[in-house]
Amino acid sequence: MTPSFWDAETRFWLDGTTSYVTTMANDAVMVFPAPTGILTGEAILESLKEAPRWDDVAFDERKETRVGDTMVLAYRATGHRGKDRPYVAMCSSTYARQAGSWKLVAHQQCPQS
Repeated sequence: MTPSFWDAETRFWLDGTTSYVTTMANDAVMVFPAPTGILTGEAILESLKEAPRWDDVAFDERKETRVGDTMVLAYRATGHRGKDRPYVAMCSSTYARQAGSWKLVAHQQCPQS
């Protein structure tokens, strides 16, 4: 497994929309907790323009599996933002090789209490 998948995942959490524009597939699907819900394509980028980024994030329980031109990452994320309580979620991201480069095609977060 190339560490670049985990590097890309970290950038999605910490960086602005630039990481998404360069690494996300145009028809990507993301599932976020309410009230955001299910977003696709351009709606993902629009929702991120106003969303505050995380100060830091840690990934635990990392799992990965590759089948052909598809890579799936699964992990527990703990994100910190300012003095807020940490945000902990079980997450998965799916990448697919498109025209010779890897693109994020799906991401889901399931918050933990």
